Amino acid sequence: MFETLSDRLSGIFDKLTGRGALSEADVEEAMREVRRALLEADVALEVVRGFIDAVKVKAVGHEVLKSVTPGQQVVKIVNDELVAMLGDEAVGIDLKAKAPVPIMLVGLQGSGKTTTCAKIALRLSKQNKKKILMASLDTRRPAAQEQLRVLGEQVEVDTLPIKEGQTPVQIAKRAIKDAKTGGYDVVMLDTAGRTHIDEELMAESAEIHKISKPHETLLVADALTGQDAVNLATSFDKCVPLTGIVLTRVDGDGRGGAALSMRAVTGKPIKLIGTGEKVDALEDFHPDRIANRILGMGDVVSLVEKAAETLDADKAEKIARKMRKGMFDLEDLSDQLKQMEKIGGMAGVLSMLPGIGKMKKQIEEADLDNRVVKRQQAIISSMTPQERRTPKRLNASRKKRVAKGSGTSVQDINKLLKMHRQMADMMKKMSKGKGGLAKMFGGGAMPEMPEGVDPQGAPPGLPGVPPGMPGGFPGLGPGGLPPGLPGMPAGRGRKK
Repeated sequence: MFETLSDRLSGIFDKLTGRGALSEADVEEAMREVRRALLEADVALEVVRGFIDAVKVKAVGHEVLKSVTPGQQVVKIVNDELVAMLGDEAVGIDLKAKAPVPIMLVGLQGSGKTTTCAKIALRLSKQNKKKILMASLDTRRPAAQEQLRVLGEQVEVDTLPIKEGQTPVQIAKRAIKDAKTGGYDVVMLDTAGRTHIDEELMAESAEIHKISKPHETLLVADALTGQDAVNLATSFDKCVPLTGIVLTRVDGDGRGGAALSMRAVTGKPIKLIGTGEKVDALEDFHPDRIANRILGMGDVVSLVEKAAETLDADKAEKIARKMRKGMFDLEDLSDQLKQMEKIGGMAGVLSMLPGIGKMKKQIEEADLDNRVVKRQQAIISSMTPQERRTPKRLNASRKKRVAKGSGTSVQDINKLLKMHRQMADMMKKMSKGKGGLAKMFGGGAMPEMPEGVDPQGAPPGLPGVPPGMPGGFPGLGPGGLPPGLPGMPAGRGRKK
């Protein structure tokens, strides 16, 4: 999300920060470019106008133009205004009400309401330890109620038993009654959608809202619909008072105009964003972190949080103990590759690190994607346990056998072994250094913020990511990428 806008803005601000002093004309020219970039990203015109006017007022002031680093000052002002546009601070789902707390989901058909209902239910049950009851009020779409039932089983959340012939209002009444008698903390009402906004849809939504009196009414909108999503939010808010917005499919939207416009146009906070198809692919919407991503400053905080939720602490502890002894075999590498996949793969990790956006072309040249990681895992899986623990056993005939079993070539195996040797050597050196890898892994537990985050780069303890990246990794200079990362060929740097 925001990749296109981020690329454009990075280029604009590189010009500003590269100059020693700025004139008013320089700021004016930069703001014209920013305006064009925002419009191309599908941000609403009135939002763009307000944003540019607010930035101009602050950016052409005497304090900025005469400051020591005027370019950086302008970038800071733009960052602050982006945060203000997106909503200043994160707003989560409010559960401060008498149980069972009713949460109503509305939106058009195909926006991902039913899947989002299950994702939110999973999130509330796991993170908030709440007992959830989900109810499908969609009596029009074939198998809609069955779909929610199946998702309920998948996320281990109860769903309201299906009774044929009931209207959406009758189902809503039964859901609230069953939630009260069943001792549930939250009852989620997944309403029906249409392919477009019509009077019947709005009347049904208003009636359900009147009956259920939801504490939260969330609009589920597809980020790919751009400005239509903003119009959708405005229309629904007139019918049922919205308390927030959930944007789905943000991973498929490179522009991000809907997210930038919705909060400013509707005044309703974006509470959650869907980042993938998996049931756990749901994130809180943090305006300051999103602004940092847009301006290429990374999002290390979210990376640490995601790692803390998904990484296996026991495996991290086991690897840390081995590293203290200077040991690191192919089984450890395989475990790290698997954990890397859990947090979005190497490309996903790098995209959240400060300054990495400017190295995008180099990363692409290095073929740094999940296919490479899967190929490496296939190679390691085709080895015997003894070969994984002692890679030196892999002679020519064994390599041919592994290559045939993994559908790769001997050359691929040699590259993997070379990469493993480099990583093992690096880890051996680091284990002897001050603090060493024991500190890097923190005994297996993810570090707490802010102590656990290197302000210059990646959080310690992430598999395959050296501490201090991009600045603090041996061998990484402005001319190239670091050697020895999973999925990255050694020696691939910027072409001279």
